[in-house]
Amino acid sequence: MKTSGKKSTKSEAMEYGMEESTLMKLFENELKDIYWAEKALVKAIPKMIKKATSDELIEALETHLEETENQVKKVERVFESINKKPVAKKCEAMNGLIKEAEEIMKESEDGAMRDAGIITAAQKVEHYEIASYGTLRTFAQTLGLDEAVTLLEEILEEEKTADLKLTEVAEATINIQAATEVEEDAEEEE
Repeated sequence: MKTSGKKSTKSEAMEYGMEESTLMKLFENELKDIYWAEKALVKAIPKMIKKATSDELIEALETHLEETENQVKKVERVFESINKKPVAKKCEAMNGLIKEAEEIMKESEDGAMRDAGIITAAQKVEHYEIASYGTLRTFAQTLGLDEAVTLLEEILEEEKTADLKLTEVAEATINIQAATEVEEDAEEEE
């Protein structure tokens, strides 16, 4: 690949044409994927909130919905930082996780059992997002995209925090309540 001989203001990787590299194409593709995922979550999280019964879970989901709405804007800023128009590409993985969450909510009884199922589904989503944002941040670092790195790191930390909050809610009350419900149901059958 020819270079102009002119020094780039980006990293050495950018100087050698990384903006046209397969890594840059993969970065853009994955960015489109997570952009779709975040926009889909803005629609899916309110359904989880509506089905949840625990105040702590509802609060955690409402907080994460706000963060997700802001993350959509941050991903748009990442697109802007690489001079690309924000474009969403259907994320099959997130689509599957959302469908699974809907199925869990449909099949679970009201109360702690459904709340535990919602947490299960939400944490699967969080783990997917953590993996996606971690990879995107690493790609951005390699490509010398400093603004993108900063934005992606912010989102990654928010996703990790949301996952920890869901774990706390599950361990503090919901899992214990769900276990009790199971024991009571088992006693009724005897």
